[in-house]
Amino acid sequence: MSYWLRNGLIGSVLLFLAAPLLVVGGVSINSTKSLIFPPRGFSLQWYSELFTRSEWLMPMANSLGIACIAAAIASSIAIPIAYSLWRTGKRYPQFLFYLGLAPAVLPPVVIAISFLGFWASIGAYGSIYATILSHAILLIPFPLVTSLLGLRSIQSSIVEASRTLGANESAIFATIVLPLIQPYLIAGYAFAFVFSLNEYIVSFMVSGFTVETLPIKIFNSLHYGYTPVMACVTILFIALAALLFALVNHFGSLLQLLSGSAGTSTKS
Repeated sequence: MSYWLRNGLIGSVLLFLAAPLLVVGGVSINSTKSLIFPPRGFSLQWYSELFTRSEWLMPMANSLGIACIAAAIASSIAIPIAYSLWRTGKRYPQFLFYLGLAPAVLPPVVIAISFLGFWASIGAYGSIYATILSHAILLIPFPLVTSLLGLRSIQSSIVEASRTLGANESAIFATIVLPLIQPYLIAGYAFAFVFSLNEYIVSFMVSGFTVETLPIKIFNSLHYGYTPVMACVTILFIALAALLFALVNHFGSLLQLLSGSAGTSTKS
């Protein structure tokens, strides 16, 4: 392949991937309230509206709060399951592992309808804690997979040496296992957090209009016409996701996590 052809192909792929972001970014600074690209003038008024008007601030606070708490709950459920599977390899941890992966393989609509029926039957439909717990269950696959990848990267000789020196299971987990898998835990939390921020179907089915998140707010706003504030929300999400994954890459190898590779399996 010639030099010009190779660079042309690379440039075409980059343009294809970056074009939607460039359009959304251009629309977010448009001086007119219209979906026009390239922008007709430069203005930051739509960003100002996003960060000053309560109709956008409340959904933003709901989205960030739900994502923070739900990702933490999902991680607290996933880590013990992954650790139990790694340590014992017995059938019941395997069953819990596959059950935890279920939200990743089932259609979102099926999961959303299941949540809707459950919360409505116990009278919790429309509550914020129903939304948080629904998100937490939906997010479990992310920390579950990354935690298991981290555990399988630990050399069994390290665990055996610590046990030989008299460390009990709690000490091994707190002083050896947990520090070694920390980058994987951070990555799992980051994946879950970003997914929760963008989640719409389950949020809408569980809370309707009572707990308005940013995705729900965007879809509701479409009924009354387009506003460039929606593009500002998109840019905000992209910037937040880029920041989180930059932090993940700082604490560990993002490429290794995304490729699903880990060190030698070391069940002990």
